[in-house]
Amino acid sequence: MKFGVVLQTNPPAWRTVQLAELAEAHGFDYVWTFDSHLLWQEPYVIYSQILSRTNRVIVGPMVTNPATRDWTVTASVFATLNEMFGNRTVCGIGRGDSAVRVTNGKPTTVREMREAAHVIRELANCRSVDYKGSHLQFPWARTSALEVWVAAYGPLALKAAGEVGDGYILQLADVDIAAWMIKSVRAAAANAGRDPEAITFCVAAPAYVGNDWAHMRDQCRWFGGMVGNHVADIVAKYGETSEIPPELTDYIKGRQDYDYNEHGRAGNTHTAFVPDEIVDRFCLLVSPEDHIAKLEQLKAIGVDQFAVYLQHDNKEETLRAYGEMIMPPLRDHIIARA
Repeated sequence: MKFGVVLQTNPPAWRTVQLAELAEAHGFDYVWTFDSHLLWQEPYVIYSQILSRTNRVIVGPMVTNPATRDWTVTASVFATLNEMFGNRTVCGIGRGDSAVRVTNGKPTTVREMREAAHVIRELANCRSVDYKGSHLQFPWARTSALEVWVAAYGPLALKAAGEVGDGYILQLADVDIAAWMIKSVRAAAANAGRDPEAITFCVAAPAYVGNDWAHMRDQCRWFGGMVGNHVADIVAKYGETSEIPPELTDYIKGRQDYDYNEHGRAGNTHTAFVPDEIVDRFCLLVSPEDHIAKLEQLKAIGVDQFAVYLQHDNKEETLRAYGEMIMPPLRDHIIARA
């Protein structure tokens, strides 16, 4: 299993760069960031600094969207970074959440997301593509290679992930829900004539190493609110009787207004509806042994990468605990199986 860390690009930008350097020092493989240009600083500028100050980590957004940036601009950013620093980027993409809703916009359609993923991947892999009636190719791109990973919860988005994604991103760490989601993506891939085993499966969730249950839950409760925004869309479209597992949809019945100015922040005042049970199921909490046990379960259902959301007050200690106590035995376990 590989490991990533998900950062917010809060000012100062050098703090984000510092955390990325620390993550690499502790053995993490990926550094992801949020991509909401109004709520946080511009991530792609910061990626250039992260890549210049590290040697190994792969960087990318978790996740960008097709609405707030022209698809060719997104592709150009990744291709440029790859040409400058070697192929050390990945593009996570979804329909759009905070980046579009903060301006009273709406997520794109699944079809638009699929088309955007195709255009971005082709251009950033030095290939030509048709876009808005033009046949395009970067004349300067020679060596860039980019994977596009699709983030999804709903049935149509899961189908798209299986059909067009190089990877699949699931933003919650409930083992039962993750198993259902991964099964759905694999089935879609197989039905499309793709090899399901060729898709990389990434689970991302807050991880907090400590011993104060109440404090850890309060620091991570924001995540249930963030996931709830996507779940609310699913319920609105498919109803409460959809095929989505009820464990994912039942808890949002108490959801009310949501303030995107507090999005992704510990202490978010609009996430009181998220019960402790959901925090425990969606996140990884308490001792290193507890984290390892849950990660072993996720690995067993096919998760290739676990990405730690680091939006809490214990950032450095969590990175240290993962680097020294949690990641090594999981990596050794995989080596022993080979």
